[in-house]
Amino acid sequence: SGMEWRLFANLAEAAGTKHVTVDAGPGDTFGDAFEQLLEAHPDLEPEVLDEDGGLHDHVRVLRNNENPFVAGDGFDTELEEGDELAMFPPVSGG
Repeated sequence: SGMEWRLFANLAEAAGTKHVTVDAGPGDTFGDAFEQLLEAHPDLEPEVLDEDGGLHDHVRVLRNNENPFVAGDGFDTELEEGDELAMFPPVSGG
């Protein structure tokens, strides 16, 4: 089945698409789906990872409209069937 990522603004531009399907599925983790996204679209990596390979503080990720780093176990959050994954660049403006 796989999971679909929705990308926004310059992240969609970097990937060349607004929708990316990855192989991760129920029982896999958010981190698995994240790694697969970057493997599929390496141009995203400098946009979303800092020098230490961690997620940039300003990049927002959502699983079913919740931040897995707040509402779940971060990259260890287990995925379920039908999850919607999304990634946003920094929100512009102050």
